[in-house]
Amino acid sequence: MRLTTKGRFAVTAMMDLAMRGEGGPVALASISERQQISLSYLEQLFGKLRRHKLVDSVRGPGGGYCIARPFDQVAVADIIRAVDEQLDATQCGGRENCHDEHRCMTHDLWSTLNAKMFDYLASVTLAELVGREKAKRGVGMIVLEDKRLGPQPRPRSGRDKVPAAA
Repeated sequence: MRLTTKGRFAVTAMMDLAMRGEGGPVALASISERQQISLSYLEQLFGKLRRHKLVDSVRGPGGGYCIARPFDQVAVADIIRAVDEQLDATQCGGRENCHDEHRCMTHDLWSTLNAKMFDYLASVTLAELVGREKAKRGVGMIVLEDKRLGPQPRPRSGRDKVPAAA
């Protein structure tokens, strides 16, 4: 299987965008910084993602990118296909000329693997990936804070006690 960095980076950047885009457009520079992906490389990838209508761009101050469809309607396979990534485990690219211009004995095995990979990636949505990542990070969980940090009140001395009602 040849899933190169192009496909991996596109999926990673789309996840980052999905997780941070609720407040509006996200700048590619911030995705670049968080994910350690070259800004110029992201610009190329997002140009392709925009042409495939997976993202929308917003110009001007506060501009950036946002996901163009509901997250549950964006499959990982859509993202990979948009950046021209080929999922192919065969050596011949599906042309059946892998063994001296003839079909090799294991061609069907690798072709079936291609189909299984594509089916799997088509079944996984951006919504699922974001949900899994948020669950790992505990996003949305209530965290109780101990607000007693800093100076603590001194215990009252015996003189400050309020007399008990008789």
